[in-house]
Amino acid sequence: MLVGLSFFGFAATPARAETVWLCQPGAADNPCRDSLDTTIQEADGSSRVERPQLPADPEIDCFYVYPTVSEQPAPAADKRIDASLRAIARYQASRFSSQCRVYAPVYRQLTLAGLQAASAEQQQAAQRVAFADVREAFLDYLKNFNAGRGVVLIGHSQGTRMLRALVRAEVDKEPSVRRRLVSGLLLGQNVTVRKGELGGGDFENVPLCSKKGETGCIVAWSAYGETPPSNSRFSRPSATGTPDPFEFPRGAAYEIACTDPAMLSGRSGPLESLLRGESYPGVIGALLVQTYGGPPPSAPTAWVRPADRYTGRCERLDGSHSLQIRQVGAARKLNPSPDSTWGLHLTDVNIALGELVEIVRLQKEAYLARPGPRTKVSARKLRVRRGRVRVPVACFGEQGVCEGTLRAGGRKARFSVPTGTKKVVVLRVKRGVKRTKAKLL
Repeated sequence: MLVGLSFFGFAATPARAETVWLCQPGAADNPCRDSLDTTIQEADGSSRVERPQLPADPEIDCFYVYPTVSEQPAPAADKRIDASLRAIARYQASRFSSQCRVYAPVYRQLTLAGLQAASAEQQQAAQRVAFADVREAFLDYLKNFNAGRGVVLIGHSQGTRMLRALVRAEVDKEPSVRRRLVSGLLLGQNVTVRKGELGGGDFENVPLCSKKGETGCIVAWSAYGETPPSNSRFSRPSATGTPDPFEFPRGAAYEIACTDPAMLSGRSGPLESLLRGESYPGVIGALLVQTYGGPPPSAPTAWVRPADRYTGRCERLDGSHSLQIRQVGAARKLNPSPDSTWGLHLTDVNIALGELVEIVRLQKEAYLARPGPRTKVSARKLRVRRGRVRVPVACFGEQGVCEGTLRAGGRKARFSVPTGTKKVVVLRVKRGVKRTKAKLL
């Protein structure tokens, strides 16, 4: 055990813990599925309300991992669902419920207190615990809830760090899982690629998104309103900040990923910023006041599109690569928060949330338009052992689930097999049958 870790409330080797879901389809109190009512504020002071409807059963899923928001006093949070978790789920994730069923696990994250007070060694240990929770939740999701559906990974800050490690461990080298990846929105946490390339850094087989409607790829950026300082936490491959326990690539051969939200969404002009209508609570709320130079825009509806508009473009500046945010007209200037090294980190998601949702919509359409799954069963006669026959069933295709009914030895059985996988279906056959062929009905 690392010295001093028990004092700070976590162990070097994380104990297995059951998945606790902050957001899950069908949950009675689900902060990731909320009203989409939006107040549209105009520069002339007028406003109107739009009331988009939530789909009853979206055709894809989203797996959301929230950023560092826990205000628990220990460096590592427990799995209580508190106001800070509900607030960030509404603020960042709930808008995506227009496109997907949102799953969001609670994880024992490195807290705001841990960022300030814990040593580098303790921060690394806390992140290993956090990742163990996220990984276990994702495997739980794949086993018990996914059923072969396409999935968008969504993360910000510490959440993106967890997802970078998760993609490396469970997606990048797993074709059956990779085929289900609609995209990854990995914002505000230094996704790394080889200089001038779309991959070759964090991931070998999952590139950056480079065109509208592309699937199986990564959307990534960190927002700044000026050239990131030399000691910036984001946008530089040698960025300082939270110690890294995952051995992500870094150095002169790499650069930080930045993908253009306008290009990927097919839009032009100012970004569509979307904020929650209510004030954000706690420490993050106070930092947002610093970012906006006063109270952030608000409205009586769940959402507000502020009159202040901004453009965003990926730029390489003095060795950095970031989404540079510029105000349009009389829009108020956005300030770095907590300091210049963080840039506009707190706005990474919401400054272009309209574009992000549109990107997911386009990717969803492209993903669902891919060729459907095909089922294959053995054409040869299969031996019956102890009154049972084992029928291998394989599912091929770009996405989805092979479902149907098998008949063998005078009996029938239903099956469900995700694309890119195989499954053995066992049937109890009629007495006296020694060999039999399986047939799809």
